[in-house]
Formats: sequence, C-alpha cells, structure tokens
Amino acid sequence: METSEGRAPTPPSDEAIAESAQQHGYTGDKDAYLRRLRRIEGQVRGIARMVEEDKYCIDILTQVAAVTKALHAVSLGLVEEHIGHCVVGAAAEPDPDLRAEAIDIKVKEAAGAIGRLLR
Repeated sequence: METSEGRAPTPPSDEAIAESAQQHGYTGDKDAYLRRLRRIEGQVRGIARMVEEDKYCIDILTQVAAVTKALHAVSLGLVEEHIGHCVVGAAAEPDPDLRAEAIDIKVKEAAGAIGRLLR
C-alpha cells in the first residue's frame, strides 16, 4: 500500500502500539476522574483536620460518609467503563476461541471488582 505521494506508509512505532494497547475505558474521562479524586483527597485532608481539632464525632462521621459516597461514585464509573470498553472489546475479538476466553476473563474481573466494592 502506498500513500498519495507514492511512498509506503510509515508503520506505527512500538511506543504507539504499546500506548494504544494500554488505553483503558476511562482514558477519555481521565481528567474528570482525576479532578474528582483530587476533590476527595481534599475532603480526606479536611477530615484529618477535623480530628486534629477535636470536632464533634457526628460531624466527622458525616464527612466520612460523604467521602465514601464520592469514592463509590468513582468506583461505579470505572466499573461501567470497564464493562463498556474492556468487556465489549473482548467480545470484538475476531478469533472465536480467544473471544470466549477473553470475555470470560473480563467478566470475572468485573465481578471480582464489584464483589470487593460490596464488602
């Protein structure tokens, strides 16, 4: 195959191949996830400050519950991204024998992650 200039196209570099292979379902939303995690990190620092300042225990527990809920929201988003990208990607495997195994692995990963979230 040649380009419009009559040259053979340049094959992708090993780095480009590795980078595309490492893209995850959340990659498109990575900045949003990082913003949320930084906000959660700030909340946790605030909770530590509350403990240092001997704030009322119920107020601290209220903030812990808010952080827990925020982390659950991040977790559920990542599970959704895993299913929508990784599991669906495994289902697109052209080799039927590899497809079944890939789907099984990705579904088990998702089920394991969900199980850890529910503990």
